[in-house]
Amino acid sequence: MANRSCVIRLSRYKNALNRLKALNFVRVFSDNLADAAGVTAAQVRKDFSLFGITGNRRGGYRVDELAEQLNKILGKDQLQEVIVVGIGNIGRALLHYPGLDKSGIRLAAGFDIDPGKVNRDSQPPALPLEELVDVVGRREVKLGVIAVPDYAAQQVLELMLSAGIRGVLNFAPICLKSPEGCIVHNINLESELENLIYFVNATENAQ
Repeated sequence: MANRSCVIRLSRYKNALNRLKALNFVRVFSDNLADAAGVTAAQVRKDFSLFGITGNRRGGYRVDELAEQLNKILGKDQLQEVIVVGIGNIGRALLHYPGLDKSGIRLAAGFDIDPGKVNRDSQPPALPLEELVDVVGRREVKLGVIAVPDYAAQQVLELMLSAGIRGVLNFAPICLKSPEGCIVHNINLESELENLIYFVNATENAQ
């Protein structure tokens, strides 16, 4: 199984391929993809070798074929539905973000405990939290996003697990552990910004 860094690079390669395809490129070389992902050409070939992807030293890779292979590896060859729990600022922004459709990801519904945020006619619909289990089971959704306050995150995770969710992106400002049968990726915006501030300051002090 590839590690997370490798999968992130595959996603960057795929995005680069989409841009090249829009420019009518037929073939691409590992050097081109390396530049797009900020790695070496050797790293590109190493990543591809993990999945049995081979190119031609002279001819490189066919853009269409490589894009199809990467989409299959990343699960983009089939529509992936996602639910969002918590329709605050982050949750609302995710629900109305238009770029996901192009990546084969569809937001199935948002959920919240606040009746004032329920809107069944919106696209995607905003529903009461008690309907989560039914929607996930009926539509066989496997992916969820947590965008609730820290004190509610663990309870929401447990609800998602009971419904059948197997992959979670957690925006709550608390680190949730991946329980058995589920993968949790924690994204703490405050920590990320603190990390960025440190390195910016360190760079300036070194000059």
